[in-house]
Amino acid sequence: MERTGVITFKGNGMTLVGPELKTGAPAPDFTAVDNGLQPVKLSDLKGQVVIISAVPSIDTPVCELQTKRFNEEAGKLNAKVVTISLDLPFAQKRFCGAQGIANSVILSDYQQRDFANQFGVLIKELCLLSRAVFVVDKDGNLTYQEIVPEVTDHPNYDKAIEAAKAAGA
Repeated sequence: MERTGVITFKGNGMTLVGPELKTGAPAPDFTAVDNGLQPVKLSDLKGQVVIISAVPSIDTPVCELQTKRFNEEAGKLNAKVVTISLDLPFAQKRFCGAQGIANSVILSDYQQRDFANQFGVLIKELCLLSRAVFVVDKDGNLTYQEIVPEVTDHPNYDKAIEAAKAAGA
């Protein structure tokens, strides 16, 4: 499934591949890998509130700030923060070490693009993840989502954090 008119990149319309998710519905399960190349599933985190922070590339300024902000919030919330991109796990590990990212789970979707396809955030033209934030409650239901309309803009951090707290974080 392809969707247009949802996002732009530097003002140019882009195509998202995958479904449009519905808030209140079960969040799709996905498998990605951590920086040790070990598979991690969303279902492994069931029973916890999960904030999923999707970024196009961890080594760009907005993605870096987004990752740092949610990592900082993770230390204050009763929630698991997952940052996911298509960056190679080795680049993610280097970035996290250099930036002191220790409160978040950092995952790479480079192998199967399972997250990208399940959550409908693969940018067809760039083969990158669109910038997005999802909150999944303890029962595995999607309680909040924001697909940032302009990929180079920041997400609404406050709304995502409020949604996580409302879900029990």
